[in-house]
Amino acid sequence: MDRTELLEERVAHLTRAVEDMSDILAAQGKEIDRLSRLVKLLVEREAEREATGFDAPAANQRPPHW
Repeated sequence: MDRTELLEERVAHLTRAVEDMSDILAAQGKEIDRLSRLVKLLVEREAEREATGFDAPAANQRPPHW
């Protein structure tokens, strides 16, 4: 192969790598958005629970039937 063909092949591989990374980045962005919405929902739910005075049983207490 001559120098031009080697460079064209290298550019083709690099172009493919950039496209693959772009797809991965887009998927990660969607996942971050989904997880951010979930965290926001959980924070709001916990704030409501604290506002209503809900006391969760302590993890180290025996249940009442013991």
